[in-house]
Amino acid sequence: MDDLPDPEHLSEGLLLANKKLAFQNEEREKRAAELIIANRELVFQNEEKEKRAAELIIANVELAYQNKEKENRAAELIIANRELVFQNEEKEKRAGELIIANRELIFQNEEKEKRAAELIIANVELAYQNKEKENRAAELIIANHELVFQNEEKEKRAAELFLANTELTKAEDNVRKLNEQLEQKVIARTAQLEAVNKELESFSYSVSHDLRSPIRAISAYTKILKQDHETNLDADGVEVLDSIARNSIRMGILIDDLLAFSKLGRKEVAFSEINMSLLVQSIKKDLYADGKENVEFKISELPAARGDQSLIRQVWINLISNAIKYSGNEPHPEVEIGVIKDDHDNIYFVKDNGVGFDMEYYDKLFGVFQRLHSDEEFEGTGIGLAIVQKIVRRHEGKIWAESTVNEGACFYFSLSAVN
Repeated sequence: MDDLPDPEHLSEGLLLANKKLAFQNEEREKRAAELIIANRELVFQNEEKEKRAAELIIANVELAYQNKEKENRAAELIIANRELVFQNEEKEKRAGELIIANRELIFQNEEKEKRAAELIIANVELAYQNKEKENRAAELIIANHELVFQNEEKEKRAAELFLANTELTKAEDNVRKLNEQLEQKVIARTAQLEAVNKELESFSYSVSHDLRSPIRAISAYTKILKQDHETNLDADGVEVLDSIARNSIRMGILIDDLLAFSKLGRKEVAFSEINMSLLVQSIKKDLYADGKENVEFKISELPAARGDQSLIRQVWINLISNAIKYSGNEPHPEVEIGVIKDDHDNIYFVKDNGVGFDMEYYDKLFGVFQRLHSDEEFEGTGIGLAIVQKIVRRHEGKIWAESTVNEGACFYFSLSAVN
């Protein structure tokens, strides 16, 4: 009993076998259907092949006909080729002729292009010339208008000048009459001034000379009073006597300067050639002898000039002495002496590094008794520069000065050069 199969297992195996058999039957049916379709396709293809064979037969017949036609065409082509060869030979001949003709045509075209370019340039030049002519024509029109206007203005101006000349002639007559009257007045006035100047010079000389004796007497009596009665005077009294003595001495110097100034108007100027370098060196030597060794002199080579040597010496002495005086408070006083040449004159100058002066008061610089510094700052009488100016003017020269406060001063004077 144990060897018999289990009915349940047997049933499951049969079911599986049936299912498998059913699946195989379905596959066979599908395969049979596919075979039927394939057979139908094969029958269709055989029919198509038969149709294609019939078409090929027809095509072969057609091809045989076409080959025969091609042979006929080939014969025609041989004849045509021969004709074509002949035509090509003719064309080559014609091409050679055309090449020659083209070369000639190219040459002609190049000549035409050159000519065209020349014509273009000529046209441009012609256009430019025409434009210039138009511009010139416009300018001429404007110039003509301007000329017409100027002519009209000239005519007006001529009329005005005619009237003006008439008036000018009358005015010249009046001026001539006035000049004649003025000359007579100037002559008379000059004579009066010369007489007055002579009277002033005589008066100045007389006054200065007459004042010498009283001043000397005042100075002498003051000295005697101080020597004999100094013990009877207090300090204020002694100071008053000293002040009288100092002012007497200053008054004597003023009188001497005034006499020197008045004598200049009477002294004749004796012109001669003056060695300026030698003259200045001698003045420098004299000043060194008076104790001015601390002053540094810078003296350039000075050309000769024409003048009165004694008067020009006084000019140099006054200018150099002033330069030394007004630079005396500087640690290193310097005095520079030089010359500037022009066409006809020598312009000499004296320059210092002293206190200078304010150019606002320049007009007072050369006046008699005019001083730009007080006696407490710098001693002096105020006549030295007036004497210098008078001497230079008598030599027909000029004198002037330039200065900046605390930066020194420079005095210039001109004299005729020696040719």
